[in-house]
Amino acid sequence: MTETLRIDLRLLDAGMTPPTYVHAADAGADLCSAIDFVLEPFERKAVPTGIAIALPVGCAGFVHPRSGLASRHGVTVINAPGTIDAGYRGEIKVPLVNLDAGTPLRISRGDRIAQLVIQEIKQADFTLVESLDDSDRGAGGFGSTGGVEAGLTEKEV
Repeated sequence: MTETLRIDLRLLDAGMTPPTYVHAADAGADLCSAIDFVLEPFERKAVPTGIAIALPVGCAGFVHPRSGLASRHGVTVINAPGTIDAGYRGEIKVPLVNLDAGTPLRISRGDRIAQLVIQEIKQADFTLVESLDDSDRGAGGFGSTGGVEAGLTEKEV
């Protein structure tokens, strides 16, 4: 069994439900739309979820796309993953974008639109130094490991 963390949640819309995990071992809890709408091709929309949370200091929430919406419909979270800081107490809104060039997507109230992953975080103590230690990768950036983006030049990046 996975260790749980208490997260205080406020329903801003009485008809909405808290985020839920579909399977016991899931990392992401589903966030649902609080409204009905149509997302046209290449349209962006900040979608309200009707909930607000209070994350403990030392944690952050990360809003990830749902793989089914992305792969089947081309709809994703535009700033993926979106970050919810521990001090934020406002409504969680999910900025969606429809990347399908020709097909709008109808979203109904209660439809799952994104996943919320809660993680422990550490703040960095950024320390100025004259040089950095060596690593296997060095300064190799985009495409340096031979992936799809390997053909990009520095100007294109």
